[in-house]
Amino acid sequence: MRKEKISSAVIRRLPRYYRHLDDLERGGTVRISSGALAKSMGLTASQIRQDLSCFGGFGQQGYGYNVERLKSEVAEILGMNRDHTALILGVGNLGRALIENFPFRAYGFRLSAAIDVDPALVGTRLSGVPIHHIDMLEDILREESADMAVLTVPASAAVDSALRLVRCGVKGIWNFTNVELAQREMPDVRVENVHFSDSLLTLSYMISEEQS
Repeated sequence: MRKEKISSAVIRRLPRYYRHLDDLERGGTVRISSGALAKSMGLTASQIRQDLSCFGGFGQQGYGYNVERLKSEVAEILGMNRDHTALILGVGNLGRALIENFPFRAYGFRLSAAIDVDPALVGTRLSGVPIHHIDMLEDILREESADMAVLTVPASAAVDSALRLVRCGVKGIWNFTNVELAQREMPDVRVENVHFSDSLLTLSYMISEEQS
């Protein structure tokens, strides 16, 4: 039985478990012990057991984990089998790259529409995804609600766009605008702020430390 309170640290490790188990399965591994899984992931066996125990028992003592089954269980926990619907706001360089290259379907999301203001884009399709004008946002979401919106609009439009999405009933926002959307200001929506600069500057720090 899933516990009511799961720490954010555990939740953020789950995608890493899924990715690693997928690699193991593709490599032909059928089962793996918690110790071997921990070693390959740079974690401890007790950490893995504690994380997975938040959602039930998946391994067998003396046998370990069936890789295919554990991957499937983690995918279910992450909601990858629920056929979430998504739309994307902003079909600039980043928005276009995500539409054309990111495998939304592989992670349980169906990208149903894209929104932009460029008349050269509106009315066209990109990788099969129809592009609509921003003025149609409410009508589109009234016809087919979206579980998640990908926000790739300019920073100046980030907050207003997010609030429009909230009013339309969107449940989650994957925010690439480099503007920190505060969860407290949007309590009914889950927000994941993505800052490429954070990762780059973390790497910069580590390089600098080694060189000092």
